[in-house]
Amino acid sequence: MQRDYYEILGVNRQADALEIKKAYRRLAVKYHPDKNPGNPEAEEKFKELAEAFEVLSNDRKRQVYDQFGHDGLKGRGFGFHDPGDIFQQFMGAAFGGGMGGGIFGDIFGFGGRTRSGPMQGAGIDYEMEISLEESAFGVEKKIKIFRRESCPHCDGEGTEPGTDRTECGTCHGAGRIRQARRTFLGVFTTEAVCPTCQGEGSIIKDPCRECGGSRSVEREREVTVKIPPGVDDGSVLRMRGGGEVGTRNGPPGDLNIYLRVLPHPVFKRSGDDIYCEVPISFPLAALGGEIRVPILKGHTELKIPPGTQNGESFRLRGQGISYLRGSGRGDEHVQVVVEVPTRLNKDQRELLNRLEESFSDRNRPLHHSFSEKFHDFLNKHGMG
Repeated sequence: MQRDYYEILGVNRQADALEIKKAYRRLAVKYHPDKNPGNPEAEEKFKELAEAFEVLSNDRKRQVYDQFGHDGLKGRGFGFHDPGDIFQQFMGAAFGGGMGGGIFGDIFGFGGRTRSGPMQGAGIDYEMEISLEESAFGVEKKIKIFRRESCPHCDGEGTEPGTDRTECGTCHGAGRIRQARRTFLGVFTTEAVCPTCQGEGSIIKDPCRECGGSRSVEREREVTVKIPPGVDDGSVLRMRGGGEVGTRNGPPGDLNIYLRVLPHPVFKRSGDDIYCEVPISFPLAALGGEIRVPILKGHTELKIPPGTQNGESFRLRGQGISYLRGSGRGDEHVQVVVEVPTRLNKDQRELLNRLEESFSDRNRPLHHSFSEKFHDFLNKHGMG
């Protein structure tokens, strides 16, 4: 069970943006993997903090989370970025530079990752509920998701159309700077992301009015999902490139559709076969006949042979779930349940008594066999 995001950051539900940022910064520095090498518990806490901060620092995600909880975020197709990327971007914004070294590295004692090129975007997880019939035969559904896309106004450049980026004066277009430090062991040279351009190699003087220079914007999109026949509960459909656009125009992540097959009022599924129970009357079980039974696409007739016993099962070939790979379908298994009548009136009781008296061992082979075994048991123990 996922922990509450407010609990993870140690803030109350009325916390403002500044409180959330302060809480995340304090805890993320404490549990950063570089500060806790080989500590899986700290690494897990670092991931939790990143996810909680990404949600609570985004007004739309926070509103959905406050109303619907964790399931609401998954069901509405919000994506989550890499915890390290979130930390890097947050600290870069807070300190006006990258995480690759320099003052930031001296203060916190770790360098982190120093990516300056395009990075793949976040994947989006979406939970979809489908019926057993839809899982058996396949279906096409439309869903709505929120994702970050390349800004259409500036074509992902980050600059207002008609203007250009200018070469960074600090790194001279390299995106990284070299720093020399003198220690008692000698002079050490390190390389870090340029704090002025954040590794871009250029700076924006006239940022795009739509994305503010970030290159991407958040949009709601309708996506068509084709669910193949034969999928089962827990299946995951991956739509390559259906996630969020990457940083610096990196390739988009994937859209992952998690399928949940709803319980069916009549059928239960096991593999590619389905099972159902059908009640029949005692006279029908004894005399035989035809009954109407449900199938996934309606109903069909099933012959009940005379003398059918309670719990006996009948197979309807090819009436189950479509094979996910290859052609054909599984089977349907119909188990009959002989229903004992209740609330009998006087005439009905008399008829049943007369019927019972008319039975012989030939009519009741199971009862006859049991009686013989029971009689032998009593004799064996001297109780006959």
